[in-house]
Amino acid sequence: MAQQTAGEIAPDLGWAGAPADDWGDVIVSSMAQAGVDHVFFTSGTEIGFYQEAIAKGEALGRPVPRLVMVTHEYACLNAALGYAAVSGKPVVSAAHVDVGTQHYGCAIHTASRSSLPVLITAGAPPVALPGAMRGGRDQAHFWMQQTYDQNAIVRQYMKWEHRLEYQDNPGLVVSRALQVACSEPAGPVYLSLPRELVLLPNAPAFPTMGQLGVVRPAAPDPEGIRVVAERLIQAGNPVIVSGCGRDPAAIPLLVELCELLGVAVIETPSRAYLAFPMNHPLYQDARHLRDADVVVAIEATVPWPPGPRQPKSEAFVAVIDSDPIKMRIPTYEQMATLRLQSDPRLGLQALLAAVREMLPSDRSRFTARSEKWGRISAEFYAATEREAIAAGTKNPIDQRWIVYQIGRLAGDNAIVIDDTTHNRMFPYLRLSRPGSYFHNPASGGGWGPGAGFGAKLAAPDRDVIVVTGDGFYGFSNATAALWSAAHYRAPFLTVVLQNRSYATGTVGVAGTYPNGYAAKAGFPGGYFDPPIDLAKEAEAAGAYGETVHDPSEVAPALQRGLQQTRAGKPAVIAVWLPRLLQTD
Repeated sequence: MAQQTAGEIAPDLGWAGAPADDWGDVIVSSMAQAGVDHVFFTSGTEIGFYQEAIAKGEALGRPVPRLVMVTHEYACLNAALGYAAVSGKPVVSAAHVDVGTQHYGCAIHTASRSSLPVLITAGAPPVALPGAMRGGRDQAHFWMQQTYDQNAIVRQYMKWEHRLEYQDNPGLVVSRALQVACSEPAGPVYLSLPRELVLLPNAPAFPTMGQLGVVRPAAPDPEGIRVVAERLIQAGNPVIVSGCGRDPAAIPLLVELCELLGVAVIETPSRAYLAFPMNHPLYQDARHLRDADVVVAIEATVPWPPGPRQPKSEAFVAVIDSDPIKMRIPTYEQMATLRLQSDPRLGLQALLAAVREMLPSDRSRFTARSEKWGRISAEFYAATEREAIAAGTKNPIDQRWIVYQIGRLAGDNAIVIDDTTHNRMFPYLRLSRPGSYFHNPASGGGWGPGAGFGAKLAAPDRDVIVVTGDGFYGFSNATAALWSAAHYRAPFLTVVLQNRSYATGTVGVAGTYPNGYAAKAGFPGGYFDPPIDLAKEAEAAGAYGETVHDPSEVAPALQRGLQQTRAGKPAVIAVWLPRLLQTD
């Protein structure tokens, strides 16, 4: 009996594919079949198949992702992450062999902590002898690009990684990659694509990601949920630490639960999303954890740093999380009484139902608690507003004044991309709409401009405002993001807090070496003053640029920048602040 080919057996399996397609066509088709609608692309010799396959698909009326070019890989991957965060869809990035993979830089670190479904791809240099097959070693640089293990560059940061091999089914490999990326806890995967393989003809049919099946979100243990519900109802001073918000549908459930019981909510220091309405009376500062007798942490990677603000040792602590023990963090000393593996939305649904069943008829203590938190919240925000307004005449411009003005600028239609450190935006942002706030999910500075571009592509009708310090802005390859924003008519506003200082090299050094030699020498390595002219740099990339020195011009400048974005042009407003630990 003659051996059957993959193409002959595939129709019986109901697999997708067209026999005339080459491997590059099938790779792109598999991405489209999985719901990928954008490929963020930085050019390379061996990944030109993306350009051909997408153009071919568009010409033939096939579903293919949109190719979006970003001129630097770091901004490119950050744009993919921003797009995935705002859209909720899987996304793909593409870069050039090992060098492009290394240019992804600390965006790889950001992706690893993002819980976002991103397929990170890179070409791989051919190893076929010259003339042996199409796409072989026909240019000198291919020898220079070969490494022993390109995937090792990113392996420890990925959920899954693979190098496409000759015996593989390329469509299946892509479907598998996206199946892993999209299954909770979601996260990045990496696929390297050798040049001579993506050019092979007659790719076999393949199963789509949907046919492989993405894991449904996990529901919590019912008995564990009942324990948490009982503890919340019986508590004298319960607090919820919220890091959820990746699924916007979880936020109304959390609001309903907290209003029912009068529970204060704080956000995790490692927050990445709007995890509770910032203008809600129950939204509180982290200082209240030390007095809590019951703490429930929901999707909170680091619910609190060890120290005076952590809960007391006798407090009941419950964790509800897709990954309740944070398996990808090697050492993790955060303690808990009860850990429940659950999708946050499903966990909140179950918890809300259990609380409703157990509620006592007398709810006066819950009402009193809500009123108490409302008073505390009102007093706190009134005091911080007074402080900001009082600082509004300082020159150089006081950080509280600029952040207060950004808070006033960001309306209901805004998305704020926060690439600052140390919760600089708290308490001046008052956003309430789920999906309106995103913070760098990790510690890789410079995420903001790329993420802002991706966010605007995902939400073209919304105002996107990126807030960053000038240190992180310098890391970001912002001109690449600005060029793409201008080119694709996806404009966003960037506000740069320009203090010409590294907090690590000034405040951090002073904290480690009080009155040390570095402090006495004026913190060499801590300042970059005089700085680059960020406004002119923005103009060179096709954006509007403005530098603000006068505190009275902060609000008008922000409005001018926002109007530029609404007219179709990205904008950068650099606001001059005092240097850290120096008198200007």
